[in-house]
Amino acid sequence: MDSGKQLTGTLAVAVFAAALGSLQYGYSLGVINAPQKVIEKHYGLALGVWSERTAVLPENSTEEETLEAGHHPDVIMYWSLSVAIFSVGGMLSSFLVGFVGDLRGRVKGMLMVNVLAIAAGLLMGLCKMWKPHIMVIAGRAVMGFYCGLTSGLVPMYIGEIAPKAYRGALGTLHQLAIVIGILISQVIGLDFVLGNDDMWPVLLGLSGAPAVLQTLLLPLCPESPRYLYIVLGKEQEAKKSLYRLKGAYDATCDLEEMRREKEEADKEPRISILSLIRSSVYRQQLFVALMMHLSQQLSGINAIFYYSTSIFAGAGVAQPVYATIGVGVINTVFTMVSVALVDKAGRRTLTLAGLGGMCCCAVAMTVGLRFQNDYTWMSYVSMSAIFLFVSFFEIGPGPIPWFIVAELFSQGPRPAAIALAGCCNWTSNFIIGMTFPYIQVDFCLFIFLNFLFYFQDWLGCYVFILFAVLLLGFTVFTYLRVPETKGKTFKEIAAAFQKGRKQLAQIPKDNTELQQLKTSTDA
Repeated sequence: MDSGKQLTGTLAVAVFAAALGSLQYGYSLGVINAPQKVIEKHYGLALGVWSERTAVLPENSTEEETLEAGHHPDVIMYWSLSVAIFSVGGMLSSFLVGFVGDLRGRVKGMLMVNVLAIAAGLLMGLCKMWKPHIMVIAGRAVMGFYCGLTSGLVPMYIGEIAPKAYRGALGTLHQLAIVIGILISQVIGLDFVLGNDDMWPVLLGLSGAPAVLQTLLLPLCPESPRYLYIVLGKEQEAKKSLYRLKGAYDATCDLEEMRREKEEADKEPRISILSLIRSSVYRQQLFVALMMHLSQQLSGINAIFYYSTSIFAGAGVAQPVYATIGVGVINTVFTMVSVALVDKAGRRTLTLAGLGGMCCCAVAMTVGLRFQNDYTWMSYVSMSAIFLFVSFFEIGPGPIPWFIVAELFSQGPRPAAIALAGCCNWTSNFIIGMTFPYIQVDFCLFIFLNFLFYFQDWLGCYVFILFAVLLLGFTVFTYLRVPETKGKTFKEIAAAFQKGRKQLAQIPKDNTELQQLKTSTDA
């Protein structure tokens, strides 16, 4: 085998170090849910509105008794803000991915943003020293800002250093690290571990721990050869980076591919986000990239976590929280399956299989939920459908959108495309999280709250039919519009989007537009 196609120790360390940012992202996603009641209690104590009485009151309780039990509007408001501010921070910072990645390079970019993660961990870990609600909200905002950056920088770096033969498998490690982070947060968030009155600040503060380890490892990692050669024009440094990543081998083929890509990049300007949105040259690639991220977030995976506890309880599971952790284990296992399959079966095939399987599972969940009160065994249909739904999600629709964006675009528009796709992901995640909240997320805006709960109650068990329709649409779109990128160069992938066009008419138009973009950029 060509040594350039082998997985070397340096490459493994570089991918592991980068993926620590994804692990931190996953941990931060899941850590806030398990200790919700404990955190609400400490918010209430700090605000002076919490009573040590039980929060479970009779149905005829007065408004005053309800407020005493911890359901005070201020507690609800601050808790809601603690949850929502994370996604808001991610939405804002996702636009800066390209700027940070190009400022000093991918490796130094990840090193710089670790300051944010460590600061966020300290804010949350030391929250009892001042006002817990203010400290936690500030920490979650900073951590969300960090995660918005790292969710773009990690796939960008891994996609640029991975050998073509393993680009899919290594790219999938971003999602694997996320689900491992979620699973870790679920396990250590149990009340007898760290999710209790005494240790919950430590639980939140550990959000910054992976950044410390990553800060120690990243200086050992080579910079992206594509960044060095194509962006900075440093051929010798790019060659040294290739040798460090791939060992002693003939780098002529890789350098030639980067040379051709640099020539293409020199012909086109550095594409900004606004230029990318307005350009017809990249419109098809951008549309596919955004739709794949939408298919990930609008698939209903968040709603699964909302309904899973009640479904497991209805099936007679004594401790539904452990069944939910079981879902996290399934998450991890099948992401590993995706790592093994993605470079063999291909991105398009796995995405189609995942979306189609999820569509069938959504229908099965609807049937199970509809009839579980009439037939006890239907609860087990719903429970099985949940595990299968998560399995199909992690095979394709979960991991693939994160790294396929880097494959669809050349070096010029890649940072802007990753920023747009990341913003799309964070925004849709925020919307779905507000509409179908994880377990018990309250809302600050009570009118909005009442509307959403009315909408959710009205749909009831038929909520998954809505997702089934969406999944069917995404499946058809993937079949018709998404090309296979497995084992292809960036130029070959771009050519796939040109297929079916009238090239004699299109090429002059594209060249003219590129010249216009170049002129406007130079100006």
